[in-house]
Amino acid sequence: MEPLNISRININAPYKVWNEDQSYRFETDNGISYVVDFDSDDNPYFRCYWFNLTNPRHAKSPGDLKIAQTVVCIIEEFFHQNPDVLLYMCSTDNGQQAQRSRLFLHWFSGYEQQQRYLLRTTDVKSIGPDGKPTRDYVALIVQRTHPQFEEIIARFDSEIAMFNDFKP
Repeated sequence: MEPLNISRININAPYKVWNEDQSYRFETDNGISYVVDFDSDDNPYFRCYWFNLTNPRHAKSPGDLKIAQTVVCIIEEFFHQNPDVLLYMCSTDNGQQAQRSRLFLHWFSGYEQQQRYLLRTTDVKSIGPDGKPTRDYVALIVQRTHPQFEEIIARFDSEIAMFNDFKP
């Protein structure tokens, strides 16, 4: 992955972003730290990365629009440097994955983002650590101009369907 241009992110991001240990970090007005990083996926068909957003101290975050704006600036810069595919899986901490999925969808649902990117979300059946069925929420983000756009969507849908077919 090509590194992100921090200066370009910080032109529009309401929170100052910095690079540390191959991740991108920012802190809110309430002192809550966030870490964004990208992990390469071993997809054999196209270059793909997992987008990870964490709140390492698990601090409660009030509704803060500037978090969403900062995260979108980071994602925009990712695509500026890396015309690849992003995947995102919501954290299952505290059973809040459905709420996190809705929040991420809300963050990335601006008119400009809808024009430039396809954001496809779905849920995958799984078994939780307690042995009970649960759902993992996964998202695909791809530029609408990607040369393999249709193939990427078809593969994503196929893999999700296949994964769900093997779950109870």
